[in-house]
Amino acid sequence: MVDTNVIFSALLLPESVPAKVLLHVARVHELVLCDHIIKELRDSIAKKRPDLLADIDVLLAELSYELIIAPVEPKKLIRDPKDQPILNAAIVADVDMIISGDSDFLSLDIERPQILSVAEFRKTYLG
Repeated sequence: MVDTNVIFSALLLPESVPAKVLLHVARVHELVLCDHIIKELRDSIAKKRPDLLADIDVLLAELSYELIIAPVEPKKLIRDPKDQPILNAAIVADVDMIISGDSDFLSLDIERPQILSVAEFRKTYLG
């Protein structure tokens, strides 16, 4: 699973490390996104870069991913309540990892899913 900020960064800067990580995950691994990520992404784009709204639809149409519904009830609490549905979805879907730039995710102390920054994923999986 990749967090909203990774997709947002990939959309803004198609040649960036987040873009390369997102494409690698979608091509080599089973990418999982939840409805909350998609909604948060659309809301962020509409607020910060409305000129890119059509681009998000193209990106999502071209990515290969499994879409799941984020459960409401928490399985493990996270500091920012806005991130709770994403963590819930990752735990319920039993994803291996969440790739995020969000300090609330990166500071979690959990075994599964593994939480990696874009830089950590790049170093470990892309060399």
